[in-house]
Amino acid sequence: MSNRSIRVGAVQMRILRVLWGKGRATAREITDVMKERAPIAHSTVQTLLRKLEAKGAVGHDVEGRTFFFRPLVSEEEVRTSAAHEVVSRVFDGSAFGLVAHLVKNEPISHDELARIRKLIDDAEGAG
Repeated sequence: MSNRSIRVGAVQMRILRVLWGKGRATAREITDVMKERAPIAHSTVQTLLRKLEAKGAVGHDVEGRTFFFRPLVSEEEVRTSAAHEVVSRVFDGSAFGLVAHLVKNEPISHDELARIRKLIDDAEGAG
């Protein structure tokens, strides 16, 4: 995993999720999968794929006249980059600020709370 910042918008994230799931896909295949959830124009997918390529998040191979796109970044890399950006920009570098906000303002199931407690306990035990 690299330390580079990978900034993607919501629709670009949906494209990446399709690619992470399939491994590789044509722009038409990506569009078809995305249309199952919400309408999107094929030209929009093509434009966003070009932007993702410019960011170094997606690459492509050419077979005949067909472009097959593949992810160049992992889901973990994108999540790590996004989480770091939120903590840094929105919560002034405070992980506590982010967690406190989530606990106070987002619905969290008992199961998730138990998992969070275990994560904290494990982190304290490792320290």
